[in-house]
Amino acid sequence: MNEPRAVSSTDVKSCCATLYASDWARLLLGETFHPGGLVLTKRLGELLGLGPDDRVLDVASGIGTSAIFLAERFGCSVVGIDYGDVEVRTATEKAREAGVVDWVRFERGDAERLPFADATADVVICECAFCTFPDKAAAAREFARVLRPGGRVGLSDLTRSGPMPSELQTLLGWLACLGDARPVEEYVTYLVEAGFSRPTVEEHPESLRNLVREIRGKLIGAEVLAKLGKLPIPIADFRQAKELAKVASAAVEEGRFGYSLLIARRQ
Repeated sequence: MNEPRAVSSTDVKSCCATLYASDWARLLLGETFHPGGLVLTKRLGELLGLGPDDRVLDVASGIGTSAIFLAERFGCSVVGIDYGDVEVRTATEKAREAGVVDWVRFERGDAERLPFADATADVVICECAFCTFPDKAAAAREFARVLRPGGRVGLSDLTRSGPMPSELQTLLGWLACLGDARPVEEYVTYLVEAGFSRPTVEEHPESLRNLVREIRGKLIGAEVLAKLGKLPIPIADFRQAKELAKVASAAVEEGRFGYSLLIARRQ
């Protein structure tokens, strides 16, 4: 059996940007790209106490769905940052179509080197992406740096307990937000060591279970369409994706993976 190949920082950042801009991502993950969809985005905003006076930085904002929703729902101004050029262009167009360009904008940037001055944000949010950052400690420090004293951070992310299945220790597993998921206490430690208060944690394992079930169902339907020539995705890709989904589903059902919201304040 082949050993899982090492995943480099460049691999992860470049391939994440490419994958999340692809038809695959749209097909399997929908518009929000994370478990719980906008229901959990709303919950995150409530836990953070978002309001019209807040300047929010959405790190790894993707195609802008959450940033636009938060601005519309809570009245806050939002800057979304993403590593992918395609995501930034798509998000900018979505903001224009939604009529929110006066208080929502998007820029390209790296979570580990945020292109913002110190103490310029009231809130940082990061949904289902922190676990994919190669240098999580650096990202946590950047969150703290750009927040004003007393500013809030809100993460929603995959967690794991126990060893990682070897099948998920691959680039594809990492891109699926599984390959480098960590125990929730490790996320807590990253935040505390970066200068945040000890986070409050709210668990939502049912959101992850539902998403994995939906993905397995979508894969079956998409494979049928591909075989009929109605979906331009190579059939060979489905075998790897279905195997990954099968292993991930079993791990989720066994409680080895979960999904949590973490809220903390910059000290």
